[in-house]
Amino acid sequence: MNTNRSSEKDSIELLPRGVGTELFQAIEDPLLVVTPEGIIVQVNDALVKATDKTEVEVIGKGICEIIHGGRWPHIKCPLEEFLLTNSGRVEETRLPGLNGEYSLTVTPVKNGPDDQKLLLLIARKLTRDEVRKVDSIRTAQLAAIGELAAGVAHEVNNPINGIINFAQLLLDDCQEEDEQAMILKRIVKEGERIASITYNLLSFARENENDHTFVDLNEVVTDCISLVEHQLKNDCITIDYELCQPSCLIIGNHLQLMQVILNVISNSRFALNERYREAAPEKTIRFSSILVELEGVKFYRLVIRDHGTGIPQGILEKLFDPFFTSKTAGQGTGLGLSISYGIIKNHNGRLRVDSILNKYTEMIIEIPAGEQ
Repeated sequence: MNTNRSSEKDSIELLPRGVGTELFQAIEDPLLVVTPEGIIVQVNDALVKATDKTEVEVIGKGICEIIHGGRWPHIKCPLEEFLLTNSGRVEETRLPGLNGEYSLTVTPVKNGPDDQKLLLLIARKLTRDEVRKVDSIRTAQLAAIGELAAGVAHEVNNPINGIINFAQLLLDDCQEEDEQAMILKRIVKEGERIASITYNLLSFARENENDHTFVDLNEVVTDCISLVEHQLKNDCITIDYELCQPSCLIIGNHLQLMQVILNVISNSRFALNERYREAAPEKTIRFSSILVELEGVKFYRLVIRDHGTGIPQGILEKLFDPFFTSKTAGQGTGLGLSISYGIIKNHNGRLRVDSILNKYTEMIIEIPAGEQ
């Protein structure tokens, strides 16, 4: 007899009317019954197996902790926020706690206990074709955001340049130490900051294209490492790399690709310093590249991995949105990864992220090989 399992009477009371304990446990897809606050009150054997935990380790825990791997205090979990509405929906998402991509169905329990509202969550693992379709939809959504960002940037760019120019004309007629001059200087400074943001939005929208030539991705990586090696050494961060030899020849822009990799290194450095205040064996950024074939086309895949703080699953899909940042207020603009996404897209490639909170983060760059 399994002492970790709730009694049959208690289980039946938590389930919808007409659904017996045996049927609930026999279903092959992971099932969870949760409160609107996200507290797990019942699971089936498939869920226990998928999480590689015992039932005692799951019951009573928060839904985000079990299926997402947790979250940061300053960022709310979108799933937990939705459960509070006590309504239903279906979404395709990655669930690190269940080790895969799933179609997650949320359904309110209508015949549950009178004194408690409950929701039933069904997680069906996606097939390879379904995962590919989900990736395509996400790419299309980011492309739409890029088009919107470009439109906003164009509309803002002209009037802000006019404000800067007129403020500068007034400033030229002012005495250097006048209060009016100080105000006008502030207007010019803030206007230039807005202009910089619109420039970055255009970069995300891939409107800032430059000529592409043959580039060795290995050289891009080593050039970036040489620029930040001293800084990383001061933080006790080591570099480890295993790059495809003799080269990773692609068609691209060397400087733009350096911008992408330097941004990823900067994020990894921040995450490692947050998790490890002192030197540690795990305080490492690892670069690896291989040649892969995707749908009949050869790509070079560059993976940049760190064992820093990781990223909560609930926000992974927002990482490439302009102005979204997982850092606390004042520590990030939220444009770095969105610009990087636009650059890689402009190289006919893909930029993806894989991460589990407090375990690791992988930034995955895939760009078509220069010689097919």
